[in-house]
Amino acid sequence: MQTRPWLTLAISAFTLLAAPQASFAADAHHPHHEHHGTAPAAGLHLNAGAQWETDAPLRQVMDDINRALARALPAIHGERFGRRDYAALAATVDRKVAYAVEHCRLAPEADEVLHLVIADMLGGAEMMRSKLPAQRHAGAARLHRALQDYGTYFQHPGWQPAAD
Repeated sequence: MQTRPWLTLAISAFTLLAAPQASFAADAHHPHHEHHGTAPAAGLHLNAGAQWETDAPLRQVMDDINRALARALPAIHGERFGRRDYAALAATVDRKVAYAVEHCRLAPEADEVLHLVIADMLGGAEMMRSKLPAQRHAGAARLHRALQDYGTYFQHPGWQPAAD
């Protein structure tokens, strides 16, 4: 599937405007650290105490991104994940998110919360394109946290974020 340039530009602009600045301070050394005890990204919230509903296109996209990260984690941990590998993972995230934006149909409030998760995912993808190894590593950590947040705030039967 080819991404429409206007959609990519819109998603990138949203990421720059909506991504919480605090998430850029991702742990640059360990993308697998869980964030127990830390507050969720600003604006993430449950639906009156329950997870938000999802649809099949969103669940498929999130499964695909989660599997891509899971395949990458052993090489990332072993410091064998190179610049091209990070760029390929980032491209996968971009492609899958673009598909979700085009095909996913959620209730407006759920969609607003999802946009926060997507902003972190795209922010992580952008960081993974950095020339700096530590920044690429931090981008993978940001993506991992976004996938954990997705599982916290959205219904997805059988969801397990990529294992460390």
